[in-house]
Amino acid sequence: MMKKSKYLCPALLMALCFGPSARAQDAVVYGPDSLLRVDIAVKEGRPVYAVAYKGKTILEDSPLGFVADVGDFTTGLSFAGTRQRAIDETYHLDRIKQSEVHYRANELSVTLRDREGRTFDIVFRVSDNDLAFRYELPRYGDTGCVVIRREATGFDFPTGTTTFLTPQSDAMTGWKRTKPSYEEHYKADAPMGEPSQYGHGYTFPALFHIGDDHWALVSETGVDSRYCASHLSDATPEGLYTIAFPMPEENNGNGTASPGMALPARTPWRTVTVGDSLEPIVETTVPWDVTEPRYPSSHAYTYGRGTWSWILWQDGSINYDDQLRYIDLAAALGYEFVLIDNFWDERIGRRRIADLASYARSKGVGLFLWYSSSGYWNDISQSPTGCMDDPIARKREMRWLASLGVKGIKVDFFGGDKQETMRLYEAILSDADDAGLLVIFHGCTLPRGWERMYPNYVGSEAVLASENLVFNQRFDDEEAFNACLHPFLRNTVGCMEFGGVILNRRLNRTNDGGCTRRTTDAFQLATAVLFQNPIQNFALTPNNLTDAPEAAIRFMKEVPTTWDETQLIEGYPGCYCVLARRHGSRWYVAGINAGPETVELTLDLPMLARGTTVEVYEDEPKTGCLRSATRTVKKPGAVRVSIRPNSGVVMTADVSE
Repeated sequence: MMKKSKYLCPALLMALCFGPSARAQDAVVYGPDSLLRVDIAVKEGRPVYAVAYKGKTILEDSPLGFVADVGDFTTGLSFAGTRQRAIDETYHLDRIKQSEVHYRANELSVTLRDREGRTFDIVFRVSDNDLAFRYELPRYGDTGCVVIRREATGFDFPTGTTTFLTPQSDAMTGWKRTKPSYEEHYKADAPMGEPSQYGHGYTFPALFHIGDDHWALVSETGVDSRYCASHLSDATPEGLYTIAFPMPEENNGNGTASPGMALPARTPWRTVTVGDSLEPIVETTVPWDVTEPRYPSSHAYTYGRGTWSWILWQDGSINYDDQLRYIDLAAALGYEFVLIDNFWDERIGRRRIADLASYARSKGVGLFLWYSSSGYWNDISQSPTGCMDDPIARKREMRWLASLGVKGIKVDFFGGDKQETMRLYEAILSDADDAGLLVIFHGCTLPRGWERMYPNYVGSEAVLASENLVFNQRFDDEEAFNACLHPFLRNTVGCMEFGGVILNRRLNRTNDGGCTRRTTDAFQLATAVLFQNPIQNFALTPNNLTDAPEAAIRFMKEVPTTWDETQLIEGYPGCYCVLARRHGSRWYVAGINAGPETVELTLDLPMLARGTTVEVYEDEPKTGCLRSATRTVKKPGAVRVSIRPNSGVVMTADVSE
């Protein structure tokens, strides 16, 4: 939710917010409310920056600069000038946590010069709780291109900081040698300095707890075909993390790990979100504030809910008759989509897929079809293969999909963060938009501002998603813990294609075998609100229409997938979370508990006026069965809820006048 700030008069604001200071080798920039401060300096020829919030040190002197094939831009540098401007922009984006965004920031561009007279800029944008910065390189005479060998860019946290991180995996491991795919386990409240599990550092986003009451979220945004995706290195004993490029082994060794750029050039934005509470972390919009659309679209895309047979019925369900059942399920629920997963070309066939598309259309349902990213970087045999990595085959396939009225594709099994792979993501998105197709990525990297950059981008997995609940009981035992992390980590910076809300108690086709769900129905309903993706392919099954609680089905028929406003109400990563989201005039307040004890909460819900009628979905204490009831809000600032372990609660209310 956008916070209101008290702004100073323009003249005083400009004096306070921008440098340089009295010394020529220093500059400073503040956020609009003057609480977030960034200091930039050159010390013994090396550029550094430091970050403080409300006077509390968030980052100590942290290195800046990069080493390129044309020179070392980390040392021997001096200030060559500064430029500043205030940014005040608004934009609409219907696929993120807030549909109308008002972005205010102060921008400071610091020009640095090396010993040979070459210059580059470091551009800092500072809003009330967010810092974003990037490097901008001019053309150097006849030199029209550059390769960045490494970045010195770092994040040096104070001693005693604890971390919430997930490791970057080994390359070319896992299922059919498809890693890294951003599907590793998080450690909560871990000390800095512990070696990462695989020795390759940590993936974005990365959350840090500084002292008793300050937080910082580190990530990056604006990554496209012109750079590689990055991650954090392991920390030094002093708490310094630096930007790390992809491993050479990724993508089966194909492609360079060092990004190459035509000059003039701009790197992606590195972002740091800070606060003395977790609200700015959960509510940040910085991944989209500093990015811009890569291309316009002539298509008007719509979003919604979908059914998906594979998640519980697995490969055996990829046949014509079962997909008819799931189309009928989507129609019965009022859902807009059905996703048909791998092997459809072999087990159903293209002619009968055309029949399914026609049948779905008659029911008001659109098809999504699964594809392997294919290529020469893994051992995947799930088909269709060979359609997405080859530009000629890709265009032909997408024209065929458009002729059937298919709404979108899900592309799976990528294999790294190299620039070559970023080009493939962008090429798939661009060609798909030409055909009017939406795109979901799976087995993939973290999205980095893509919701604003690409008009047909839907969401990415990049998380230990619902399929893991089917594969191994361990994931069911840890479901609540992981679910209490995602609103504070993975889902803060991008859409998360999770595929959840399981109402089967047993995770198989007949609801009588396989892994056992440990969480309650109320918990599952809450995740429909807690996890954000503009198209949610829920894990509901045809039997749920008769064996799930009526209240659960009624809720799942009504829950939206796009949001106009998001507020963190209360919570702590890995322990519990209460989040509020607004769609139009209706608020949804959802809470879950991963702890061993019941949490008794008194919530401040100012969006619910006194006398508001609220529908509450919760578990009956004695039986554990889902129930729903209406209540009247008496004190918006003191709404009491009780959430048992592995359980949840959802409250909905219409606040239209």
